[in-house]
Amino acid sequence: MKRPKRSASTPEITAVAPEPGRWPMVAIFALVLAVSLAAYYPALAGDFLWDDSGHVTNPALQSWSGLWRIWFEVGVTQQYYPLLHTAFWIEHRLWGDAPVGYHVVNLLQHAAAATLFGVLLRRLFDGNASASTGLRASDSDAVAAGLQRRRYPRAEWFAAGLFLLHPVCVESVAWICEQKNTLSLVLYLGAALAYLRFDAGRSPRAYAVATLLFVGALLTKTVTASLPAALLVVFWWQRGRLGWRREVKPLLPWFALGTGGGLFTAHFERVLIGAQGTDFTLGALERPLLAGRVFWFYLGKLAWPADLSFVYPRWHVDAAVGWQWLFLAAALGLLAGLAWWSRRTRGPLAAALVFGGSLFPVLGFVNVYPFVFSYVADHFQYLASLAVFALAGVGLSFLPRSAGTITATLLAALCGILTWNQASDYRDNVTLYEATLRKNPDAWLAHHNLATILVDRGRPDVALPHIERTLALRPDYPEALNNLGNCVTHLGRAAEAIAPLEHALRLRPRYPEAHNNLGIALMALGRNDEGLAQFTEASKINPSYAGARFNLGLALLSSGHASEAIPHFAAAVRLQPDYADAEVNWGDALLLSDRLTEAMPHYEAALKLQPESYVAHFSFGRALLRAGRYDDAISHFEQALQLNPALAEAHQQLAVALGQSGRSAEANAHLLEARRLRPGAF
Repeated sequence: MKRPKRSASTPEITAVAPEPGRWPMVAIFALVLAVSLAAYYPALAGDFLWDDSGHVTNPALQSWSGLWRIWFEVGVTQQYYPLLHTAFWIEHRLWGDAPVGYHVVNLLQHAAAATLFGVLLRRLFDGNASASTGLRASDSDAVAAGLQRRRYPRAEWFAAGLFLLHPVCVESVAWICEQKNTLSLVLYLGAALAYLRFDAGRSPRAYAVATLLFVGALLTKTVTASLPAALLVVFWWQRGRLGWRREVKPLLPWFALGTGGGLFTAHFERVLIGAQGTDFTLGALERPLLAGRVFWFYLGKLAWPADLSFVYPRWHVDAAVGWQWLFLAAALGLLAGLAWWSRRTRGPLAAALVFGGSLFPVLGFVNVYPFVFSYVADHFQYLASLAVFALAGVGLSFLPRSAGTITATLLAALCGILTWNQASDYRDNVTLYEATLRKNPDAWLAHHNLATILVDRGRPDVALPHIERTLALRPDYPEALNNLGNCVTHLGRAAEAIAPLEHALRLRPRYPEAHNNLGIALMALGRNDEGLAQFTEASKINPSYAGARFNLGLALLSSGHASEAIPHFAAAVRLQPDYADAEVNWGDALLLSDRLTEAMPHYEAALKLQPESYVAHFSFGRALLRAGRYDDAISHFEQALQLNPALAEAHQQLAVALGQSGRSAEANAHLLEARRLRPGAF
């Protein structure tokens, strides 16, 4: 039989070795997950960080009605990403406030994203092999794959491994609130894979699945709006041209969805979050200057991930400074050079376009709130970095087989070590802020947040220098002025707190925390009526502010208005169900209002929340003493004294309970101790 003649248009196909067996996807994911667990192990024991509380579902949203609000009440969550907050809602129902569960989910999503990235690249590289020979992917998958292996062997897994282990991804994986990065990337890559399936077969079902995944990505983080543009770049890279009917037209609805989502998020950032004002006054020249510098910063951190920081120095952008133009000029020069080089190979230009396009929302052309702290952050380039890793994977594939494998393995091992070290900084807030300040001593955000933690932990003396440094860097920062007032009040210098707190309120009149802290300082100075007014104002500005409602109740209780205090303690507990101090004082208010039976459950609730609270034991003991339950009262007074032996009131009340039980000698000993601790009081 004669061989059929080959037409002139048919490409010459040379024999290729059969493709080696590929691992099952489950096995690949298991391996990826094991490697990521090893690299990120220090982060799994990490606590909640900075603004995680704004993402992990708060008590007001933990019900089914709260889930409805997440979707249909804009502003009820820190950002309107309803699919993300639905995921957090589900996670909270599974493990509550245990941070390890959230960390595990974030790591699983990162591992899934790395796996999908490898699968996507394999699909793209296989498709590009057939495109480069004139074959359709459906014509001869085996031949296309064989050609591809010869051009970019193992490139997809080199790239996926770099993404999986590169330390620049640590901020996204170790910080719980950045589940929006990992989850949105899983949906983004899933949408891309589904769209490639549609592009190959034009199946309406594949298009619907791809669109659904893309909408899900947008509802998780709108930086994924860059996907349709990235797909067009990929098609140009594969085919050398873009056709209106095949490539462009099907993506027009996606462009519309992405543009709408992006505009809404920009409005939300500006109006509801506060991305406007003097910190965002960049002119028409400064914005492209900033974009050029941001582009090179991120590229540099991928190439040389040294001194990664939670907060980087915030640059001063000035069009009058000549050297600042060099970044923009170099970026434009790079694109021009890659455009010229694209006549030989389109890959590097395609990677640069996807990288820069994915970064567009954070290049400085639109305001995002974190620009207050710094113009750059590692988590901003989590998605964009894929393009660079893909190009790096291709570069490694050009090395001889053994050399490429060894080089990739060494790079992965080095990245894994750096990731382990970087993840260790994310154990808790104090560790993170101290590490940040070692790298960036002028990070006023780290100074401020660290000071807040130290004050809350009863170390105002250590916190004060950090607050003073914050105010030296940002003199009119209301939060730092409020922090200063709170700190000096804790140091017993309430008179010094008045001026900074009033300054904070002049800068921001509707600042409930400053009103609350001013009320505390005024009460400490004996100016009870003024303090009461400040607590009332704080509660009026923010009716959901549990601390202000508690302090308002406390002020009324200390002024002899126990019955008026009761609803405020009730509100504080409703807003914050684990508020043990509010339970205790609610019980005290009921006790002073002669509602003894109603008071008892509140003391029990407080002790269930805080078994080591000497205040709760003492207050419960007083209620039991009044109820004539002397043995129970004695037990709680003794527990209070075990926790705080210097509590004179507990010695005195224990003496009364012991006397009522006929244990006079013991009663006298405790009465004498009470008088020794507080002479003249008993």
